[in-house]
Parts: sequence; C-alpha cells; structure tokens
Amino acid sequence: MTAPWRILSLPPVGREVVRGMFEPLGDAAEVTFPERRDRAALLAALPSADIVIADFSRGFVLDAEAVAAARRLAFVQMPAVGVDRLDLAALTAADVPVANAAGFNARGVAEWVLGAAFALCRNLAWGDRGVRAGGWPQAELAVRNPREVHTQRVGIVGFGSIGAETARLFAALGCAVSYWTRRRRPEAAATYRELDDLIATSDILVLALPLTDETRGMIGPERLALLPPNALLINVARGGIAPDDAVLGALDSGSLAGAALDVYDREPLPPGHPLRSQENVLLSPHAAGSTVQSQQNLIAAVRDNVTAAVQGRDVRNIVNGVKPQVIRR
Repeated sequence: MTAPWRILSLPPVGREVVRGMFEPLGDAAEVTFPERRDRAALLAALPSADIVIADFSRGFVLDAEAVAAARRLAFVQMPAVGVDRLDLAALTAADVPVANAAGFNARGVAEWVLGAAFALCRNLAWGDRGVRAGGWPQAELAVRNPREVHTQRVGIVGFGSIGAETARLFAALGCAVSYWTRRRRPEAAATYRELDDLIATSDILVLALPLTDETRGMIGPERLALLPPNALLINVARGGIAPDDAVLGALDSGSLAGAALDVYDREPLPPGHPLRSQENVLLSPHAAGSTVQSQQNLIAAVRDNVTAAVQGRDVRNIVNGVKPQVIRR
C-alpha cells in the first residue's frame, strides 16, 4: 500500500478548515501542522512534508534554510497571490513547483479600489470624522476639491487579474483607463502607456503588482513627483513598492492630494506612525481582498490544486517555471 502524501499546513489558515478541504482524499493524504508557531517547530516539521501549504502572513518563512530542511518537498501551495514570503530561487533550484491562488480575490480587491476612489474623491472619511466630532463641515467639504470619479484619468500599475478587473470597473464608470505592465496585453480594455507617462497622466494611480527585487521602491519620490496636480494614490500591491516615506513626502510636498493604503513597509503599521495622523489618507489593515466570496474562492483554489497534486494531475498557477506535474520524492 502506498504511504499517504503528507501535507504540512502552516498558519494562519485554520486547522479545521484545512482538514475539511482534504477529507475527501481519505487515506491518500495525511494533514499535519507545526507543533508550535516558531521557527524551530517549522524546521522540525519540514523533513517529512511532501506538500506545504505556505504561510501568507508574517510568521513562517520558507527561506533557503527551510527549503534545505524539506528533503521530501515536492510542491508548495501559497494560499494567496503574493509569494514574497518564499525563497523562489531556492525552491526552483530544488525543482519544487510553487503555485499561488491567482485571481481568487480579484473582484474583492478591485471593488475595494473603487470604493477607496469614491472615498478619496468625495472626502467621505474626512466628512464622517467632522460630523462625529459634533461639527457640520458642509462648507469645508465644498472647498476640499470634491470630484466625480468618472471624470478622473485612472492609471493602473500591474495588469494581472486584479489590475484587469480594476480597469474593467473603472471603465464601466466612464473613466479613461490606462495601464503599465512588463508585458503589454493586446486584449486589455485599457490603453498601454510607458510607466513614467502613465504616472504623469493619472489623476488616480493604482498599484496592483507583486513585490520583487525589480519592483521594490519602483514608485519612489522621483516618480511620485511626476503625478499631475491633485493626484490620488491607491496601493493594494505590497508595502515597499511605494515606500511609506516616499508617500509621506509626496503628501507633504503636495505631489499627492490623498492616498488609500492597504499595505505598508511594516505590518502591522507601527503605533504613532506618521501615516496615522494624515487626514487625507485612508488606512486599511491589508484587508482589501477579505470578502466572504474571496475566502470561498481561496479555499476552493487551494483544495483543488493540492488534490490535483495528490492525484497525479497537473497543478495550476505555477509561478516559478517548474513543470506543473508534482513528482513525489
């Protein structure tokens, strides 16, 4: 009898959720978890794992040391889109395919971007704070440059599933939508522009691309200075692409009229961080994709991909170029 595949599931995905995903596999798979939430427990659990469901939070990192400890590792599934918590070079060198859950929260994040655009354009959070404090800032709101979203030129940096869905929603409102990505998309319902041109012609600049060595610091002070007057920034990508200090500098200089941020250089955002006191910044705790529908999509994506690996079928959404058929070690 063939031994069951050992699936090591890392936090923060709940244990009961994971057990429920793979119960239909019966004796073909055994789900395990680290004994504790520390580095030593991770390194102790990895040597017997065939498949790892990775940690998308700031907890367990699959770095080169961890990959070396995972001698039987045949597949890594990230229950998220971003894979910056993984050492992709080490995993690729070990011939381990890595998959993400691309597209699972595209609609949820795109709707958050749209909601953030409305909030910034109409100063909704600022007005709410004023009324709650006992004021009636009707006249003050009228001089804070309120604008209708459909009149804004929208530029999207990154055009994966989130960027494409964001473009579609803004276009439906009547916005002029442009985008930049490393590979031009002929099918895109938006106009391609080179990055600096895109920034210089965007009243609302949306960041929706992964954090890599190439994109870290990509939208720094020099590029933020290219924005047109009264521009707005919405970041649902990763902290570090537009560093917090650069965003603060652009707000102070007037290059930015406002920003909506779901991600930061450090998460959680430290107490007393100057972004917390910016009245024209909408802050969110990295939760743009946290909808009921997105979570259902995520569970289905992880379940289906890991099940395919166990049953000898090709997995989907490989991000490191390794062949999609998972070979047991």
